[in-house]
Amino acid sequence: MTTHALDNSASSNQPGTGLTVLKNLDFGVLALALPVFLIGGFPMVAYAIVAVAWIAQRLLANFATARAVESGDRRAAIGVIGGMMVARIWLLGLSVLAAGLIEREAGVAAGLLAVALFTTFFVTLLIVKPLEEAARR
Repeated sequence: MTTHALDNSASSNQPGTGLTVLKNLDFGVLALALPVFLIGGFPMVAYAIVAVAWIAQRLLANFATARAVESGDRRAAIGVIGGMMVARIWLLGLSVLAAGLIEREAGVAAGLLAVALFTTFFVTLLIVKPLEEAARR
């Protein structure tokens, strides 16, 4: 990525366009998984359950992070974010379990999709966070 794509000079509190794209790359993976599920004949119940759980956990994480930042209390913010991280993992794990209980093959497909989404999210998080911290300085 070029420096221009990662430029953060427009606003010190808002990420550059490149960082915004990287932060949401997991949603791109989710969108690309839909035709793979349709063409590959994978159980659509797996896609639907994991997609709903993934979107819900990302919305909850954004809400919790915003509340933690607004609180101004560093210890409370760490507690909220840590608790939310555990809740997000449980939500995603239970969604894979639910898909597997509905249909055995759906559980495998849901698990693979969840792993792909989490891996994409985690890797991009490792890339974006240091860049955001550098831009704030």
